[in-house]
Amino acid sequence: MFGLPSTTLIPAALIFMAVAFGTISLAMLVDIMQERGRRRDAMRQLRQFTNNPQGDAPGLLRGLEGQVPDWLVPVAARVPAFEDARLMLEQAGSSMSLARFLVISLGLSLALGLGVLVLTLSWIPGIGAAAFGAVLPYLVFRQKRTKRFYRFEEQLPEAIDMLGRAIRAGHPLSSGLKMVADEAREPVASEFRRTHEEHRFGLAFEDAMLAMADRVKIVDVRILVTAILIQREVGGNLAEILDNLAGVIRARFTIRRQLRVYTAQGRFSGYVLAVLPIAVGAAVYSLNPPYVMLLFTDPLGKLLVLVAVVFQLIGFLWIRKIVNIEI
Repeated sequence: MFGLPSTTLIPAALIFMAVAFGTISLAMLVDIMQERGRRRDAMRQLRQFTNNPQGDAPGLLRGLEGQVPDWLVPVAARVPAFEDARLMLEQAGSSMSLARFLVISLGLSLALGLGVLVLTLSWIPGIGAAAFGAVLPYLVFRQKRTKRFYRFEEQLPEAIDMLGRAIRAGHPLSSGLKMVADEAREPVASEFRRTHEEHRFGLAFEDAMLAMADRVKIVDVRILVTAILIQREVGGNLAEILDNLAGVIRARFTIRRQLRVYTAQGRFSGYVLAVLPIAVGAAVYSLNPPYVMLLFTDPLGKLLVLVAVVFQLIGFLWIRKIVNIEI
């Protein structure tokens, strides 16, 4: 690898593996401790509620509490990024706690940073690798959230049709939500099930619907929630409203797929332009290693590589921005 001796590669690999395995062990330990703490707190709150049903017992529904250590809760409550990260994990459909996410991010940052530092004996690549390791879990879960929202939006018209048929059959709206939760596919089923259970366990119907709109950041879900809440206030034929809404969502989804077809060439061009320099550099290195190593040993070559990477990222993001058309 770029002519580096094994005496440098082996310590770097060992450091990376040691920190990675240590991070996994620490994350598992954090999960075990948090699960025990949640069970203990839940039992204590249930006892308080049983002994004093009309009292001011603490709520069983939590935000950041139970997701991070107790000493970090005041800090996390004041920093919006912690709540955004917790919401992102929830929206991605992951059962991972915020504390475990933070531990994995920190451990991956240390592993990559120390490994690259030992490998290159330079602080700048080490800091860059540490920053990439810290951001990598966030990028992974953000991509999972995007895919989950895409599946939700694809399945939403079918769920709305099911809800409309339940209303025509004479079922109340809450029973319609239960039918969607039982018969729809994931991830629509889990979101409607949570909304139905929140309403069944005492949360106001309006608050339960607004909570679903806050969890699922999709325009169609907000339109659905708004239509249902307005119909409950002013009346009207809810089944007809739901049928029209399902038709509009299907039309928007069809147009979006057509746009993806029309912009496929632009996306493919962006991927090719992003991979081409790396492929050409690897091919030239396999033919003449000293010719390529000049870029990594000479100060001017290092500067040119840095400038090329920056412009490559700018070009890729620019093309992606052009081909991503919002409807």
